[in-house]
Amino acid sequence: MLPIAALLDVGMKVLDKFIPDPEAKAKAQKELLQMQQEGRLAELNADNVEAQELTKRQAADMNSDSWLSKNIRPMTLIFILAGYFTFAMMSAFDIETNKAYVELLGQWGMLIMSFYFGGRTLEKIIDAKAKKND
Repeated sequence: MLPIAALLDVGMKVLDKFIPDPEAKAKAQKELLQMQQEGRLAELNADNVEAQELTKRQAADMNSDSWLSKNIRPMTLIFILAGYFTFAMMSAFDIETNKAYVELLGQWGMLIMSFYFGGRTLEKIIDAKAKKND
């Protein structure tokens, strides 16, 4: 895990290297310091650690000798999506479905998708836009 100060130092070095304009560099450094003060750097660091742990978990699964451990997550995703699709088709043909099951399958699907596709990216974008509008 990177300490926050080291993360800030790396950010400053990247800004020095890639932003030649002194005004733009000063503005970017100010925003980076503001992020540190607001605790967003700690949040980004925690997200980075979480992503590394997920990667380690996937690597451990792939290194296993068991066929099931290599395939359980993809099979679960396929099963949840197939169930959700089945309920969607039933609904499309006016067959009565229990909405609680559909909601549950949708929530499970979102959970599994977030494992595979890095779940918080959209949330960060929405939060950034909301703060920008305030």
